[in-house]
Amino acid sequence: MARTVERILVIKLSALGDFVLALAAMKKIRQVHAKAHITLLTTPPFEALAKICPYFNAVDTGGRPESFSDWMSLRRRIKAVGYDRVYDLQTSAQSNRIFQLLRPGPPAWSGVAFGCSLPHKNPLRNGMHTLERQADQLMYAGIWEDAPTEPGSAPPPDLSWVMRSRAPERPVPGANKQRPYVMFVPGGSAHRPEKRWPVERYSELARILYARGFDVVVIGGPAEAELAHAIQRAAPRARDLTGRTDFASVAVLGARAALAVGNDTGPLHLAAAAGAPTIVLFSKASDPALSAPRGRVAILRAENLSDLPVAQVAQAANSLAPAIQTAP
Repeated sequence: MARTVERILVIKLSALGDFVLALAAMKKIRQVHAKAHITLLTTPPFEALAKICPYFNAVDTGGRPESFSDWMSLRRRIKAVGYDRVYDLQTSAQSNRIFQLLRPGPPAWSGVAFGCSLPHKNPLRNGMHTLERQADQLMYAGIWEDAPTEPGSAPPPDLSWVMRSRAPERPVPGANKQRPYVMFVPGGSAHRPEKRWPVERYSELARILYARGFDVVVIGGPAEAELAHAIQRAAPRARDLTGRTDFASVAVLGARAALAVGNDTGPLHLAAAAGAPTIVLFSKASDPALSAPRGRVAILRAENLSDLPVAQVAQAANSLAPAIQTAP
């Protein structure tokens, strides 16, 4: 079946954490369709990362059309290529609209869009972790016979290609190369403040880790610079990289970090997938059984993150990275 599929469209529009987790399914699609021309339909924030990803031959960032003319332009682009198959890894109302837009005669479509030819019909799909759910979807599509679908069985995404795409560099300019660093991700979606551990707790943790021999590096978007400044007021030697890292840089930082600590947000998924021992903090706002990063990961949960004590996070850091106590 796979040998006759020459032109493939993969759909993944957002968000960063979900995009990172979907890289595992994207890798399998590339392995099975090794000679196919694969296009990723996504959105502008993921363009740079997708363009260095070896799983795609082309990237289309017009996956969220707004005006009627934008929708018609998307339809023309997809029809003009004549895709043999679409793997919809977004499986949302938006990607369903794209499928319906292509009627009559849409391409073979793996997903949950009404009327698609390769439907993911598992009634338990919405209770599965993203990694197992997407592996199961590809099994239903006929390309992953022994897909890891049992809870916890799917491996984390592979980000080794990010490291190969970047020339060797010191990930934290000006940092003391004798001291390992801990990466803090204190931000997250501005409209989801309940997913954030209070910055005062990060500040206290920064003091503890610095006293144990670790530098602290704070990452995030430009809007999260104030979080970094608050941490610096408590731990003046903490380094503020907010607004100064693209997604690939975050992965490189994660690959070389002694530890990453952060909220359930996309950059922390990048760090974990890159290999950082990771502590991820979950509130009642999201379910780690469905979306937690995989790898060397400790999951700490509290109904309200304001109730999660610093001591508990510091203890998890000791367990996950014992060298934290003896670092030079």
